[in-house]
Amino acid sequence: MTLVFIAIFAILGAFARYGQSIAVQGLLGRSFPFATLSINVLGSFLMGFLFFLTVERVQMNPELRTGILTGGLGAYTTFSTFSLETLHLIEGGEWAKAALYAAASVVLSIAAAMLGAYLSRNLGVPA
Repeated sequence: MTLVFIAIFAILGAFARYGQSIAVQGLLGRSFPFATLSINVLGSFLMGFLFFLTVERVQMNPELRTGILTGGLGAYTTFSTFSLETLHLIEGGEWAKAALYAAASVVLSIAAAMLGAYLSRNLGVPA
């Protein structure tokens, strides 16, 4: 059943990623990889939030939890795209943009995971 949940949530995660990419690129353009950055930051927040929420606060079927975290967020977040976009910026001679993008992705994504963990632990839901 775990594999079924992973597959179902992977489809949903991929759709969410595509939809967010289209929306962010429509709003902010393509001159900077804002879409991938926003996906990685939100995905990190959701991973921090949902991981700690479902481990420490809310009882959840372990197979469903694996489906959401591994399938859904695994398909939603975009580290391989991040790597390729960083390489593209470097190869285009845009070293400053590449450095900004890499630093922002790492710092903001870790901060988002920390915020998600903090919020899930302080929701007021009894453990």
